[in-house]
Amino acid sequence: MELFFNLIITGLVVGSIYALLALGFTLIYKATGVVNFAQGELLLIGAYICLYLTTSFKIPFIPSFVLTFVFMFFFGFLIEKVFLRKMIGEPIISIIMLTIGLSSVLKSIVQIFWGTDTRVFPQIFSTKPISLFGIKVSQVYIFSVISVIISLGIFSVFFKKSKAGVAMRAVASDQQAALSMGIEIKKVFALAWAIAAVVSAIGGVFVGNINGVNTNLAQFGLKVFPAVILGGLDSITGAIVGGLVIGVLENLVGGYIDPIIGGGAKEVFPFIFMIIVLMIKPYGLFGTVEVEKV
Repeated sequence: MELFFNLIITGLVVGSIYALLALGFTLIYKATGVVNFAQGELLLIGAYICLYLTTSFKIPFIPSFVLTFVFMFFFGFLIEKVFLRKMIGEPIISIIMLTIGLSSVLKSIVQIFWGTDTRVFPQIFSTKPISLFGIKVSQVYIFSVISVIISLGIFSVFFKKSKAGVAMRAVASDQQAALSMGIEIKKVFALAWAIAAVVSAIGGVFVGNINGVNTNLAQFGLKVFPAVILGGLDSITGAIVGGLVIGVLENLVGGYIDPIIGGGAKEVFPFIFMIIVLMIKPYGLFGTVEVEKV
């Protein structure tokens, strides 16, 4: 049972990060109708920026964390302004291909500046584990989950209470109606990309603290895709639930099935589970069902 609970706790940690990244996917899709395949690279850049500030400029972790948010916010704005805004009105497939190309470009830029070697953050969290229900849990895991919960709470309040958040929800609901009400669609698109870049950076920093920082972190963008589809591409609640479910299932499969078959199941199972769910609920668990009348 100790192994089971350890796998569950670790799965919740990874799942909470998946949920945060899935939120970034969902924000962009709800606002623009585009699936962003460069989400993993935004995570990668956020992790490297925080690491660079911490190690090269000797800035304490918390200020580096905040500066990373600021940088990624404006970086997201820049990406939308330079690349995506020019594609407004173009076929969706063209925009999706642009994000795929953008992911390759961003990853190449990271390799040029920082190489491919794994780098580690200086010791930020105590190595002494915390006992949680009798299970010893690393402090970085605890802080990761707490930070993700706080972040999700802040964004939830932002979407429900702030003027900008309400505007984003209006655009997601009906772009034409939002435009007729005086909402500036282009600014909403830019804000969606900026927030997606920030949530990716949060995930990247904590994954980097757990696993080290290298270009393989970009794979989290693909690994989180089953969570996005499972929850429903246009559902924020679905993004959170899907991330947690996939994180836990992935960890359980890795702990129990991989040792039996020699590995590989952990990476494949989330996609198998996603396919099974989509066969039953094509729009995901919480996605909006679209009905077309002929």
